[in-house]
Amino acid sequence: MRVLLVSHRFPPHSAAGTEVYTAELARRLQARGHEVHVFSSHKDTGRDDLTLERRKHEGVPVTEVINNLYHESFEQTWQHPGIEAVFRAEVLRIDPEVVHFQHLMYLSVGCLEIARESGAAVLMTLHDYWLECPRMGQLVHADGELCDSVDFERCGTCLPSFSWTQSASARRAGQSLAGLRRVTGLDLSPLARKIHKKISRSPEVSLGVAPEIRESFALSASQRTGALRQRAGAAVQRFLAPSRFLRERFVRWGLDPDAVYYTPTGLDPVAEGAASAPASEGAFEVLFLGSFIPIKGAHVLLEAWGQIDSALRAKAHLRLHGPVFQDADYAAELGRAAQAVGAKMGKGLDRSGVQAALARADLLVVPSLWFENRPLVLMEAMGAGVPVVVTHLGGMAELVEEGVNGWTFPLGDSSALAAVLSERVRTGPEPTAAACAEASGFPTWEEATDQVLEHYAACLASKGSAG
Repeated sequence: MRVLLVSHRFPPHSAAGTEVYTAELARRLQARGHEVHVFSSHKDTGRDDLTLERRKHEGVPVTEVINNLYHESFEQTWQHPGIEAVFRAEVLRIDPEVVHFQHLMYLSVGCLEIARESGAAVLMTLHDYWLECPRMGQLVHADGELCDSVDFERCGTCLPSFSWTQSASARRAGQSLAGLRRVTGLDLSPLARKIHKKISRSPEVSLGVAPEIRESFALSASQRTGALRQRAGAAVQRFLAPSRFLRERFVRWGLDPDAVYYTPTGLDPVAEGAASAPASEGAFEVLFLGSFIPIKGAHVLLEAWGQIDSALRAKAHLRLHGPVFQDADYAAELGRAAQAVGAKMGKGLDRSGVQAALARADLLVVPSLWFENRPLVLMEAMGAGVPVVVTHLGGMAELVEEGVNGWTFPLGDSSALAAVLSERVRTGPEPTAAACAEASGFPTWEEATDQVLEHYAACLASKGSAG
């Protein structure tokens, strides 16, 4: 069958969990003989907005629409006529039988309806809370507090500090760079981005936002939620939720419970003998793998590391790996904190680098400050037999069996995390790697692909009977 996978970003430009999952699913489907295409977006101010780039990734055709966030209104962050026009043309060109959406950020809700109107079966995997939360789908307020529920009045104090569009000066600069590139082929956009980061400042979070601005954004958030709930619910035949937590959250949000299916992501089995090998020799190795952005909580880990008795800390190593481009100032703060407590910071790792780091680790720490869904790195650690310590929150908590494959600690509680880490360093690498890997119980990627294809078949059959 012809399958179109739709994601907000795609490798190699971005390699977070959703993007990695989409690329792997594309590869698996293609290996089974299906015709697979990917539609995604990419920000490149050196190119004209809404133009297309076509390329291949591991043999899979990829079409990327350039979205430089030249939004005229906040509504265009979720409903963008220009994106929809480009997407409609791609659907007509590819004529897919199945359109499987992974994310709509930087795209448009209308893409769902275009896919459904084409006659294709339409599915959507829920990777985070973008449908519910207008600020990047993270359910985290600009002041750093977690949003257990979405309060539109509170959205009115959060969204004014959200950089949802390019400034007029940045837009003019981008359009000039695009023109220069068309004429000369010279791409100065990387240099421009570096300069922009140096001269720009993050907007201050102010709960004293002018009443008219606060009310305007509160109304926008409310209208967005109503529209997305109705339009996504009508256009998507099946929603796939990788964690039970996420499924339950979206059912409470208003999606039809009969249309939301718990569908765990896959993980390749560990090579024979790898799980029984000691994780490391000598010092106890503690590892953090994730983006250096505040909601991933690396600063909580460093605070906890500093609270461990120095004699005990001398018996262990803490290593943190992550990309710095998303929040350079925060990454710099982490670097200073790491140096103060004797931890090591390194660059982001590719997939092979992640596997190598896990092979040396005795413990992976995921101290996230938001409702994680089902982090890929957490699954990889468990599958490799590496015990984990995670925030007792969201989809992470449901994966951890206390003392069997890991431990949990309360949200943001560095003292509680320090106590867990101290005990782990003191007692050594327990539980055993084999027991940890066995407790994970994840489906293999082959099994997960089987399950996705079953969803495709059911949607196609339902569409056929409805017709």
